[in-house]
Amino acid sequence: MPQKRTIHKKTTSGRRSGPVPHKRPNVVIRLLQHMPGWAWWLGGATVLAAYIYFFYYFFIGPFGFRFRALYGDISYPEGYEIHGIDISHHQGEIDWQELKDNGLIDKFPIRFVMIKATEGATKVDENFIDNFYQAREYGFTRGAYHFYSVHSPAKEQAEFFIKNVKLENGDLPPVLDVEHKPKNQTDEEFKESIQLWLNMVEFHYGIKPIIYTYYKFKMKYLNDSVFDDYPYWIAHYYVEKVEYKGKWKFWQHTDVGKLPGIKGNVDFDIYNGSFYDLRKMTLGAREQIGEEAYSD
Repeated sequence: MPQKRTIHKKTTSGRRSGPVPHKRPNVVIRLLQHMPGWAWWLGGATVLAAYIYFFYYFFIGPFGFRFRALYGDISYPEGYEIHGIDISHHQGEIDWQELKDNGLIDKFPIRFVMIKATEGATKVDENFIDNFYQAREYGFTRGAYHFYSVHSPAKEQAEFFIKNVKLENGDLPPVLDVEHKPKNQTDEEFKESIQLWLNMVEFHYGIKPIIYTYYKFKMKYLNDSVFDDYPYWIAHYYVEKVEYKGKWKFWQHTDVGKLPGIKGNVDFDIYNGSFYDLRKMTLGAREQIGEEAYSD
């Protein structure tokens, strides 16, 4: 039987102490000592890939745009001068005078405000009446939107919006915010429901409504040519440019904007055109700017 190896340790007096057992490396070290060379390369490559992924995720990719917007400067889309916001009760009570006097987006004044009015067939946004009134009082071009519910028939939702929203000359066209499809409807039935809401609202106000949705939803459910006849308001966050290749009028590019007069975050939007073009979209524009100018 082999002898157990011992190590004698000298004391401060120079004499040897008792035998000290030899300590073996712990399990992790022993495993590392026996790892083949290819495993070291694989581990290093994995660490490098993880570093690159997290660097992209936090500083370059979509989360990176949001991260920088929350904790640094918002990256504004280039080449646009007409900026606006969309609001609901989530923004709480707004200091409209402060917003008008000091509210700038990318050094440009706020030109338009989209306001949540209704949802489904029973809900009026609790701040709609005040927000809708104040927006006009403080000189903003205003609009009202309806959040489409998967729990109510389209006809009832259109009637509810019409009942509660009194648009005036100078207001933007009514907006349908549609982001979900009812599970109990086929794609065709869903398209017919959306078309019914649009037709009823257009007939009442005498102007084509705006469709708000994110671009992947439009491509999947509302890509028929009939929906291309409506002004499109696209939601696409934390990107430098819109990926959607079709025509669009508005772009909601971030949901973490900050402005004087508004507590917390607010959505930032741009209009794809001039302020004159924006005004041409409004109700009664023909009467306000003249038939000849309107058709230019």
